[in-house]
Amino acid sequence: MAGIYIHIPFCKSRCIYCGFYSQTSLSLRQRYVNALCREMEIRAHQKEYAGWSINTVYLGGGTPSQLTAHQLRQLFNHINKVYGLALSDAHHHHLEVTIECNPDDVTDAFADALRSLPVNRVSMGVQSFSDERLRFLHRRHNATQVVQAIERLRSAGIDNISIDLIYGFPNETVEQWQADVDAAIALKVEHLSAYALQYEEGTPLYAMMKRGEVHEIDEELSRRMYYMLKDQLADAGYEHYEISNFALPGRRSRHNGSYWNQTPYIGLGAAAHSFDGRDRQWNVSDIQRYIEGMENGNSVAEKENLTDDNRYNEQVMTALRTCEGLSLSSLSSQYRDYCLLQAKPYLDGALLTIADDHLRLTRNGLFVSDMVISDLMMV
Repeated sequence: MAGIYIHIPFCKSRCIYCGFYSQTSLSLRQRYVNALCREMEIRAHQKEYAGWSINTVYLGGGTPSQLTAHQLRQLFNHINKVYGLALSDAHHHHLEVTIECNPDDVTDAFADALRSLPVNRVSMGVQSFSDERLRFLHRRHNATQVVQAIERLRSAGIDNISIDLIYGFPNETVEQWQADVDAAIALKVEHLSAYALQYEEGTPLYAMMKRGEVHEIDEELSRRMYYMLKDQLADAGYEHYEISNFALPGRRSRHNGSYWNQTPYIGLGAAAHSFDGRDRQWNVSDIQRYIEGMENGNSVAEKENLTDDNRYNEQVMTALRTCEGLSLSSLSSQYRDYCLLQAKPYLDGALLTIADDHLRLTRNGLFVSDMVISDLMMV
């Protein structure tokens, strides 16, 4: 089994915290969709990607809901043609087909278009239910539009909805974050992803921080917010199955799971990454060069041949993010011994635990996962 990721690098406007590759001009949308279809054909004939059985498709961005209904149908028809997927399969849950969208893009017309597409899962960038914090992020929607979007998606037959939330805004209180979590639970979405606000270099938010206009919240407050989120969602019946991801029973993200368990996937589009089970490759982060390359049949990708150390590091980095943890029996004796040696201080400090031959982060270890994971990796 394998997944397909399609990067749609178009946004109506840029949020101040976003570090993903995208652009606000929509003039190249049709040429870009045509280029994506061409890349599907090229990649399907490459020996390392040929003959794959696809079980997840994910349209991410950027903002895939900025494509027209016609362009979305063109993409799905071409996926069906190249990879032999029956469009009706998604509605029977044989496939998981996800599209990311902004709440304000979920109009009646967009919801109607979804009825004719094989989409059976929608991921929305809600980020907050506070209009003040949404304006701070330069998001286009407001809290009322989130509720309206979910109602429209339900009416269109979408019974698997995921929303993203952000916590740790400058001057945000635990009580304000609690209100966001309560609002999400009240909407009864099937899946929720929550992330601490990141100040990534190169973003407007990072520049604001460097100028002293905003300040990161302290670590203890961030910790309280994270544990409150974890406990509240557990009480509401959500499984905490990955550091930042929570799902109702049976509603884990199958596509994102492929990243965490080393399942191969094909990345299509500018800046998209692929993994063939052994090595990685990624397309150029330039929409114009990507389109021209596909139009001329030229490669726009770089490739990294992973060493044994690379593969060990990636396994540690991804597996420890999940509730299942890292299978020690899946490691060679050399890497298992190294891993356990590096893990000992964290086992002694109750940040890691071993059960059923799996190394897992404890509740306290989850919050400092980056530190723990990095110390287990080969240098």
